[in-house]
Amino acid sequence: MGYKKDVNTRVLSISDPQALASALEVLTGGGLVAFPTDTVYGIGAMVLDEMAVSRIYDVKGRGTEKAIPVLAGDMGQIGRIAAGMSQMDVRLAEKFWPGPLTLVLPRHPNIPNAVSSLSTIGVRIPDFSPTQDLLKLTGPLAVTSANLIGQSGASTAAGVLTQLQGKIDLVLDGGVTPGGLPSTVVDCSSGKPVILREGRITKQQLLDALAG
Repeated sequence: MGYKKDVNTRVLSISDPQALASALEVLTGGGLVAFPTDTVYGIGAMVLDEMAVSRIYDVKGRGTEKAIPVLAGDMGQIGRIAAGMSQMDVRLAEKFWPGPLTLVLPRHPNIPNAVSSLSTIGVRIPDFSPTQDLLKLTGPLAVTSANLIGQSGASTAAGVLTQLQGKIDLVLDGGVTPGGLPSTVVDCSSGKPVILREGRITKQQLLDALAG
């Protein structure tokens, strides 16, 4: 399967009995799938498929210098993505996952440079059960917002198609996503939490969680 220009982008309802199996087939074949999350629609590739991940940059018109975050289905998958978690990371994960918190963790050596050329990687568990079901089936996915660079993130399947029709293999239609603020990005590698991007979770909420 895989990505190629002018591919026929299919659309399936995420509640269709064949939707997740179809998405798995596309992803394991090197293709790209857009699907709803608890923020906006994301475009995903198998995290260990370097060629498929590279195609995300091509599709979005995005520079390769910016790492692509990884979404996991549950805590059991984190060891496949990250080389470890500090006590601070664990405390924040227990408080805010699933949810709009991206933790910057040490990158597992198996993760290709196309996902992140750094020693770290951004990881999140989304708070949307259909997406969790997909991730539990596929394993961790490299995921970024399903839009062209410079354009707004899509909150509907139609919005994804407006920007990416013919560039990706499949869109799972899950209705309207919440949109709004993105996830908060936190790096605890220095021994204290450093907020790289403040989103839905505020600095005070993070400090309260660590103090508690």
